[in-house]
Amino acid sequence: MIKTIKGVAAPLPLANVDTDVIMPKRFLITITREGLADGTFADLRFDNAGGPRPEFILNKTPWTKANILVVGDNFGCGSSREHAVWGMRQLGIDACIGTSFAGIFYDNARKNGLALPIISPETRDLLLQAAGNGTEITIDLNGRRLTTGNISAPFEMDDATQTALIQGRNDTLDTLEHADAIRDYEAGLNSEMRVSVNK
Repeated sequence: MIKTIKGVAAPLPLANVDTDVIMPKRFLITITREGLADGTFADLRFDNAGGPRPEFILNKTPWTKANILVVGDNFGCGSSREHAVWGMRQLGIDACIGTSFAGIFYDNARKNGLALPIISPETRDLLLQAAGNGTEITIDLNGRRLTTGNISAPFEMDDATQTALIQGRNDTLDTLEHADAIRDYEAGLNSEMRVSVNK
């Protein structure tokens, strides 16, 4: 059960980073989730020859080990591709902190254990400065509070998402909790169909 996320945070202040930037479409041909870390932010991380771009934050020390991103407004907009979240998780990203996230991206993140604390623009700007210094950030999921240095600020997160992250839950596990009720419902449908056919 994850209750606290802690680690080096990397600043990625670009606004409107869409899912095609997070996971370019050429990496969507796989039929499994494997190998998607290489595609994550590929056009920002790598040049045309496949070499790392030295100016990109995740290619610099200490942010090569970053597991938290502090991001710009409307992160994750664009298409609904879940591959974007899968790739970020494979790359070792545990959380993105920002002022706003696209709805479908937010849902995909919840299903895959990627925390998305929502903060005010003022707090985000302070965290961008801190992250720019390679500072570690601690995200307390229980208390819905993040801290780093002399910064301590609350964040927004709906109850369902908070519970899913802390308990490691997803839609499949939630559905399995109702397996008996689902079977009873299906049995009732089958009985109704038999009665209808015999009439």
